[in-house]
Amino acid sequence: MVITASAILIGLLLLIRPLQKNSFYLLHAGIVILGAYYIETHYFRVTPFAPKTLLLFLVYQFVVINPVTYLAYFVDKRAAVRGEWRIPERNLHALEMLGGWSGALLAQKTLHHKNKKKSYQAEFAFVLIMQIGFIVAALQFLGIIHL
Repeated sequence: MVITASAILIGLLLLIRPLQKNSFYLLHAGIVILGAYYIETHYFRVTPFAPKTLLLFLVYQFVVINPVTYLAYFVDKRAAVRGEWRIPERNLHALEMLGGWSGALLAQKTLHHKNKKKSYQAEFAFVLIMQIGFIVAALQFLGIIHL
């Protein structure tokens, strides 16, 4: 899983420009890779890029990205209140697109942040639609659902 996680997360870093300056993505990638290393060395060996390995990566990715996205919203909300430097919206959307949409939704509801800005909410809705499509495609690829 370490090879799979590292290859995917570093590949995303190289391909998606907003991630290159997104410190929250770097935090997320580090947590996922260290967690994958721990799981693989302490519990079981996995075959890189096998369907079960990809499923394990996707589940672990989803579990880790949501608290990181919530943290990014928290930091941005605190900066907004204090009048300090803000996290660019494209960085928040990048975290949402990587699966952190539920952490973002929770942050919007509990922190009351970014929930009234229409342009942001329109992009957030687009991210949700894209995520549904990605989840369906991933489940089809892994043979879990057949459409």
